[in-house]
Amino acid sequence: MLTKRIIPCLDIRDRKVTKGVRFQNNVTVGDPVELAVRYCEEGCDELVFYDIGASAEGRPTDLGMVRETAQAVFIPFAVGGGIASVDDMRQVLLAGAEKVSVNTQAVLHPELIAEGAREFGSQCIVLGMDPVRADDRQQFPSGYEVTVRGFRQRTGLDALAWARRAEELGCGEIVVNSVDADGTGAGYEIELTRLIARHTGIPVVASGGAGKPADLAEVFRRADADAAIVAGMLHSGAYTVGAIKRELAEAGIPMRMVW
Repeated sequence: MLTKRIIPCLDIRDRKVTKGVRFQNNVTVGDPVELAVRYCEEGCDELVFYDIGASAEGRPTDLGMVRETAQAVFIPFAVGGGIASVDDMRQVLLAGAEKVSVNTQAVLHPELIAEGAREFGSQCIVLGMDPVRADDRQQFPSGYEVTVRGFRQRTGLDALAWARRAEELGCGEIVVNSVDADGTGAGYEIELTRLIARHTGIPVVASGGAGKPADLAEVFRRADADAAIVAGMLHSGAYTVGAIKRELAEAGIPMRMVW
């Protein structure tokens, strides 16, 4: 049986990890490389870094931070933010990342997914998507609309249709980050995650809303998620990766354990 993955998320602005609720009221929680090392030592399976200021500031991802992280940790990690071309992807991968995550730029230029997959392989290309609940089921049959630019702009794209299109274009993984649940600690958006997981054929990562280990158990059991992103419950010191994994293992969720 394949083990489920635990992936700490580090949102980075001005070389500091920051955390908020739905990208608002953010507070600084630490140094990205130091936190990466801590979570790696605690037994996380992968890491993901989002340079959340890069796109808004019109600059590429902080490659220095990527290099420092690659020298300090020995697990796969993905990087997103400011990736607008195949060359941007190349620079991030050469700096030491195993995957690149595209979100807004993929919506604006879907061919970026296909070009990246052809150049580096689908396993390197992650689609990040930020869906929000939508009442108009005629326009949005899934019940969710994709947003971009840090939840600030609606796209008119149905979440499931976009996930399927991205898979067709060649992405190898989808991170489903619920706008409604992000940063709340009230649990993942089960319906949304299950919808994407059961109607695509690539790994789906649940994101947004984790507050306790039981939330991860629920999204693994009920929504068929292959992995789950955690942030606030680690940054706050309420849990360690090891404690989360032990509780999940005791609940029967297959985990890669580090003792």
